[in-house]
Amino acid sequence: AYPLLYSFIYTDEVVREVPIAVVDESHTTMSREYLRHVDASPDVKIINYCADMAEAERCIKNREAYGIVRVPADFSKRLSKGEQVEVGVYSDMSGMLYYKSILTTNTNVSLAMNARIKVARAGNTTEQQDLVTQHPIAYEEVSLYNPQNGFASFLIPAVLILIIQQTLLLGVGISAREQNRFRELTPFDRHHTGLLRIVLSKSSAYMLVYIPISVYILGVVPRIFHLNQIGNPVDMALFIVPFLLACTFFAMTVSGVIRQRETCIMIIVFTSLPLLFISGVSWPGAAMPKFWKALSYLFPSTLGINGFLKINNMGAHLPSVSHEWYVLWAQAACYFVTSCLIYRRSIITSRRRFAVRYNEMKQKMLEKKTWQK
Repeated sequence: AYPLLYSFIYTDEVVREVPIAVVDESHTTMSREYLRHVDASPDVKIINYCADMAEAERCIKNREAYGIVRVPADFSKRLSKGEQVEVGVYSDMSGMLYYKSILTTNTNVSLAMNARIKVARAGNTTEQQDLVTQHPIAYEEVSLYNPQNGFASFLIPAVLILIIQQTLLLGVGISAREQNRFRELTPFDRHHTGLLRIVLSKSSAYMLVYIPISVYILGVVPRIFHLNQIGNPVDMALFIVPFLLACTFFAMTVSGVIRQRETCIMIIVFTSLPLLFISGVSWPGAAMPKFWKALSYLFPSTLGINGFLKINNMGAHLPSVSHEWYVLWAQAACYFVTSCLIYRRSIITSRRRFAVRYNEMKQKMLEKKTWQK
């Protein structure tokens, strides 16, 4: 349900029908034409025609509108004289998507109106001349890797990778110490001997659980919500294997440091959002300070997100993500060593506690027999 919840939130992909207020000081045919085209766009909806800017500002303060379009009183007069005129566009910058919709709509409407005015004044005789007058340089916009410019296609693939790491850390951290009375990673009995056997057995169990979960999260969920998927499944599977290994051994290492399940939930949930930020998705990695960029390499999610986006969203093959792939293998090896050290310490500690407990029980038995005698 976790990945489905995130995906449902961003199902619409883009922001539509952003409410705005309008101050038309011109009240002419041309000003009404401009505002009519603004209202007809899919991104903006005029909800109030205000008498002045003070009334429009009240709409912003009351959260009834997220932007204002002001048409000056000399709008038609200056255009008729062939002079340049300015239309004021004001946006609530607390939401960047509102700003994008309002500014893009007004820019497109003004460009289209400019083209019509130039054609009307050019005195051309053919449609081809009109076309050249409108667009002397022909251009075509192509949105690479995200054709619909959607927010879900941009963010959800990164979140899905983070969900795998987060839930694995939560599961291992919560359940690691729940099965024995001393709350150690390994209870002391004859079945829990052999350091490598314990570490490899536990990691294999976690991997067997998360292989089908990864197929569901990375393969089924994007298909349900029609997200962009152009990568080769074989390349994706080969890339996810070291990512799961790195996450597994990382979770086993973290579980050795966190002794209470409540602490595990607070720390891991708290750090999930910063991990998304430093991964270089929500904020460009090239503009990130060197310290945070170096720190991000401690977490498998950073390399997993970047490699998965290149394969899944950009159609890259495994050699194109060799840097992320090799570093994930290196992380898996490093965290395997740290897991072994953590579990070795846990085995020694559990043996000591068992010895102390055994001696206490033995002493109580001796005292009981002495009292009975």
